[in-house]
Amino acid sequence: MANDIQRRRLLQAGLGAIALGTQAPTRAQARGELLLGQSAVLSGPLGKAITALNQGLQLALDQANAAGGINGQALKLISLDDELKPDKAIANYKALIGQHRVSAFLGCVGSGTTAAAAGVLRESGLPSFGGYAVGDGAREKAKGAAYFLRASYGREAEVLVQHLLTLGIDRIAVAHLANPGGDEVLQSVTRLLDAKQVKLRGAGAVANDGANAGAVARTLAALDAQAIIMFLSAPLAAALMDAVLQTGHRPSFYGMSIVAGDGVAAIIGSKARGLVVAQAVPYPWSEVDVTAQEYRRLCAARQAAPNYIGFEGYLNGTLFVNILHRAGDLSPSRIHAAVRATRTRLAGMNVDFADGDLSGSRFVELVQVTEAGRFVR
Repeated sequence: MANDIQRRRLLQAGLGAIALGTQAPTRAQARGELLLGQSAVLSGPLGKAITALNQGLQLALDQANAAGGINGQALKLISLDDELKPDKAIANYKALIGQHRVSAFLGCVGSGTTAAAAGVLRESGLPSFGGYAVGDGAREKAKGAAYFLRASYGREAEVLVQHLLTLGIDRIAVAHLANPGGDEVLQSVTRLLDAKQVKLRGAGAVANDGANAGAVARTLAALDAQAIIMFLSAPLAAALMDAVLQTGHRPSFYGMSIVAGDGVAAIIGSKARGLVVAQAVPYPWSEVDVTAQEYRRLCAARQAAPNYIGFEGYLNGTLFVNILHRAGDLSPSRIHAAVRATRTRLAGMNVDFADGDLSGSRFVELVQVTEAGRFVR
């Protein structure tokens, strides 16, 4: 118990103290429960990654509830499946606001869905924190209403392109999801290469259900690219890599952070050897970082395997819990103010929402995946 109290005090001290006044109790306080809403793809191939994200979020919320919640209120996440469809996302946001009467949104997913629901979110005045797989354009549309801890995909692409060109690799292709976020990543990589006077070798859009993964793989293999940058979920990335290798072509594979390398290795085993992934959160297996150690302890207590996506969920949940603590009365305006005043270090990465940027962090590092699904820095 003493260690738990010390950890909470250290984390709160690290996040900084912000003096925010209090007002009359909100409807959430009167109810004795604080509801948080999430609209996300919870089904199909893309839903598997969100299961891991939500496990991390829940670890943070359960940890907060065990310590008394927020002003005595228990935190509860209500998740609705939007299948990554904008119309369903809009309906989910409206239902979460009007029927479930959530006080904020946490861990919402997707570019097209976030962009489509931005107007609903802004009209409600409720803040959204810790979005996942949200492209830069969608972030811009939700600016002022939504806050993103992770670095932008543009930042990830910048790190990947710089790394490849430094290695002398300039025959580069892209495999991306056939959705607005995927299109945006393709445009970002193309612009970065153009700025270096390098022409993109080619690209292929993979359907969300992976039905055309084989055809895309054959197209990319024919381009004779030295490296393929992937913006795909783990099952789709595994299918694409396997299909490319079956053609006899042996490029290097690089994944954006949505590529769960351990998931890829679980599907194709030794064929995943050498896959490099850009990670937008720090190493979950760090032996020196106290936040990573705490995350792994909580995973062990639940008999759950730690991973990058789960750690991202835990970091988003942990930071948002501390923001709620500092917000005082939990009115939307106070929560917004507490987010915008946040400037700290979390798990070894700098976080700064005070500068008005769309992303709290610019942290990106490259890690390699072993055939056993482990990560090597």
